[in-house]
Amino acid sequence: MEKKELHYIHSFGEYVDQFINALIDYSPKLISAFIILFVGLYTIRFINRLARKIMIKRELDPTLSRFLADSLLWALRVLLFVTFISKLGIETSSFVAILGAAGLAVGLSLQGSLSNFAGGMLIILFKPFRVGDTIEAQGVTGVVSEIQIFVTKLITGNNQTIFVPNGNLSNGTITNFSMAGMRRADLLFSLSYETNIKAAKDIVLQVMQAHPKVLKTPAPTVSVRDLSDSAIHLSIKPWSKNADFGDMCSDILENCKEAFDTAGIVIQPYVREASKE
Repeated sequence: MEKKELHYIHSFGEYVDQFINALIDYSPKLISAFIILFVGLYTIRFINRLARKIMIKRELDPTLSRFLADSLLWALRVLLFVTFISKLGIETSSFVAILGAAGLAVGLSLQGSLSNFAGGMLIILFKPFRVGDTIEAQGVTGVVSEIQIFVTKLITGNNQTIFVPNGNLSNGTITNFSMAGMRRADLLFSLSYETNIKAAKDIVLQVMQAHPKVLKTPAPTVSVRDLSDSAIHLSIKPWSKNADFGDMCSDILENCKEAFDTAGIVIQPYVREASKE
């Protein structure tokens, strides 16, 4: 038993000596690898902060700036990681092949997300709308609150938050009510056939010209849209700034109604045609 114990102790001592010798031989690679890692992390943070400052100074779109900065950050981190494991003596070719295969598998499983990602990039680059614009798309209308990489956040008039996938936005029709800075209303009044059309048009023009939120240029217009079986339809088209649009439409309708009442002009109620039996 004593010989066996001595043999085990001797073997264990040999293993310890081999481990210490291997550690001493490997320590230069290990130390240099961790030095590269720590210096690289500090350098990446410095480059990232510098890139953000440059993009802010050049007044790039905030969403685009954030995306580019994050992309640069992760690209540099991946490069640093590959350099770190290569310095440790680990073969990187097989590791890169594994990363490529994993990336392909993830890409195939996330085709919808990649479509939204590509759509977000198109929206950020070509700017069909910006944060704060009022748009209509995919059957919803709202103010753009945030443009993210995968979705765009809209706030509707009744304060609901709607997230629209960027893939659908970039491939569909978008109506931007804010891009031109002003907007035209298309209002309609139905008047009795006993109405003097010229007098009614003069009244509407006076109402629009007197309203402070109706723009002088382009000039507001009023015209006969059509003559139906029951009424004369006047088309009223005033212009306003985007911020004044809702109030302007409401005021013009109210003021025209009061002016018609004062002038004795009858607004023709809607008449439903009798169904044929």
